[in-house]
Amino acid sequence: MYDVYLSGKNDLLVIRRGLPIPSNLGGNWRKRKRTVRSVSEKIREDVEKRGYHWRKLASQIRCDR
Repeated sequence: MYDVYLSGKNDLLVIRRGLPIPSNLGGNWRKRKRTVRSVSEKIREDVEKRGYHWRKLASQIRCDR
């Protein structure tokens, strides 16, 4: 299970349930209300390797006009 946090800068942070937010990623993180049971393979690999997965959500949004 994973905890998901969002920051005011549209950043996404995923960590294993119950672990603290890494100190090098300090800031104003808001926890989502629910714990996530499954995540993508890429996120799972990042969490296993580094202890967390972090990315900017703004880079994922595309504007189709």
